[in-house]
Amino acid sequence: MGRPRQPLLSRDRIVDTALALVDAEGLDVVSTRRLAAELGVSGPALYNHFATKDELIDAVVDTVLGEVDISVFAKVPARADRDDSMTWDEALRVWARSYHAVLGAHPNLVPALAPGPARRPNALRMADAVFGALVVSGWPRAQATRVGVLMRYFVTGSALGSFAGGFPDDAALYAGEYPHLDQAHLLADAQREINENAFEAGLEALLYGLADRYARVRVR
Repeated sequence: MGRPRQPLLSRDRIVDTALALVDAEGLDVVSTRRLAAELGVSGPALYNHFATKDELIDAVVDTVLGEVDISVFAKVPARADRDDSMTWDEALRVWARSYHAVLGAHPNLVPALAPGPARRPNALRMADAVFGALVVSGWPRAQATRVGVLMRYFVTGSALGSFAGGFPDDAALYAGEYPHLDQAHLLADAQREINENAFEAGLEALLYGLADRYARVRVR
């Protein structure tokens, strides 16, 4: 028997194709008809792998979240006498940067993260790792939940779009009426650097504030 002209359809192939579409054109373009055309199959063939579009998007989101480094949380032990041990805030810093970088590579997918972990395995593993490391470190459970949610808001919010990129490069627009924005027309050209520096400044400020809170609320 000769080889089939098209590679066999699989969940991974469908997910990879859907992610490529989202990255290129956004969430709205993902449909059974469009995916079937991209994959060279009939629409009903997709339903053998995903019953609904929501189920497919969940799989795409979870695949991307699987790229986030959560291994650092295993280095936050109850005892800090291991050579590779990390404090809870050091682990949050590494994780937040990894999370930010992954979402930065797939910004069109960020709105699909809004509902929370749901039944997405990688999302649940990440939530479990963050929460577990905080509790092991002495954060009360209720406070640990709030910290995890806060960090998620910060990271996903930073990936929603470029604030710097939203300023038109027309100097005349700001002249006179907006005197403090006299350099705003230059922001778009430097948006990547500005966005990354803003993320780092926000992350450090957030962790600094959490360290102060930790000193007051930790379980002894």
